[in-house]
Amino acid sequence: MRGQPQKISSGEATARNRDEILALFRRIRARSLDLAAPLTAEDQCIQSMPDASPTKWHLAHTSWAFETFVLKPFDPNYTDFHADYNFLFNSYYESVGPRHQRPKRGLLSRPPLEDIHAYRVHVDAAMETLIVTAGDEAWGEIRPFVELANNHEQQHQELMLTDIKHMFSCNPLRPAYLTSKPRAIGDGKAADLKWIEFPQGLVETGFEVSASQAAAPAFAYDNEGPRHKVWQDGFKIASRPVSNGEYLAFIADGGYVRPEFWLSNGWAAVQENAWRAPFYWQKDAGVNENTENWQVMTLAGMQALDPMEPVCHVSYFEAEAYASWAGKRLPTEAEWERMASDVSVAGPVAGNFADSGHFHPTPVQTGAVQAGPAAQVFGDVWEWTRSAYAPYPGYRPAAGAMGEYNGKFMSGQMVLRGGSAVTPEDHVRPTYRNFFYPPDRWQFSGIRLAQDS
Repeated sequence: MRGQPQKISSGEATARNRDEILALFRRIRARSLDLAAPLTAEDQCIQSMPDASPTKWHLAHTSWAFETFVLKPFDPNYTDFHADYNFLFNSYYESVGPRHQRPKRGLLSRPPLEDIHAYRVHVDAAMETLIVTAGDEAWGEIRPFVELANNHEQQHQELMLTDIKHMFSCNPLRPAYLTSKPRAIGDGKAADLKWIEFPQGLVETGFEVSASQAAAPAFAYDNEGPRHKVWQDGFKIASRPVSNGEYLAFIADGGYVRPEFWLSNGWAAVQENAWRAPFYWQKDAGVNENTENWQVMTLAGMQALDPMEPVCHVSYFEAEAYASWAGKRLPTEAEWERMASDVSVAGPVAGNFADSGHFHPTPVQTGAVQAGPAAQVFGDVWEWTRSAYAPYPGYRPAAGAMGEYNGKFMSGQMVLRGGSAVTPEDHVRPTYRNFFYPPDRWQFSGIRLAQDS
């Protein structure tokens, strides 16, 4: 789990009532099973690399989280489904106890899938009883942890899809998870890339709930705050993410064989891994780097590369190298958030999320409906920033297990913003901080450029 919930002011404590949280709990739990439904039992046991997890493990671990952080602390009548599950499905919580090794999750052929489904039924029944019957005073203490576990499961729904995609990409048959649903969002003409200018000034960034923020969500992870002030020199930010067609120009200009564009560790990664294109791109050997020759692995199987789609599955190193080649830079996360706050000020975030069923980035087109001058700020691809994942001024991790995730991982990772085509739609907000290591490429990560004014 990504850490403890933010403290909620009294004015926002009733932003979601008990019935709404129960309905959300039911919807999220059902959604995880829906995502697993197209898979065979064999599919759900496979771990295609150490950073990925089997679908079956995701289904069990999210149940373990409700059991460990809600039911056991707050329900004295709760009984474990199985004594060994705390060892099998704990992810990385040292204070909770020892755990099965992460790279060996794919060896857990037992317990069988039907036992994991029974485990979910057991946890769901206990959770529903607790939510409905807890007294008002107890519910005030329980509610933030239920919301945290709900959001945690939504994170794993995204990870399920990214891990399924990687698993199927390793199969020489290149099977499809689902037939991609069409998504018509414009008139078929690619939108021009424009530059949105922001003046210099002292700005506030980060999450904070207060009585003056009536539209603020009632939940945020602790790493999104405290809200604080940041001085920004004037800057410009691109109106849309970098497209496949634009990235092809980088490849054709020797982007992967010219070390002058790369950070030292990035160039080492290129050499060690023989990178020549984004992850999941494939073409026949010996042909020119043009659109017609490239295909890309998607959750709908192999597809012809669309030059108008946002480039996806690039590492931080590749994003940084592309920006250097283009004579630009990546935005800081505070710059990105300033842009995103302008887009979302009128209401909830909107974009191409997992809810559309498309499960793949879509092109920005001239007829697309958008709020403000920036397009695809949310959804489609997570956008790398140049900001290291570090604590905000005044951040303090919580004591115990709930403080383990964020505080202890604030080293060596970079921040991404905005959500992707496999992120649940109601899971993101302008302050949401995702983070991965610079070489990571299996996430739906892309590029939005910035430059100094």
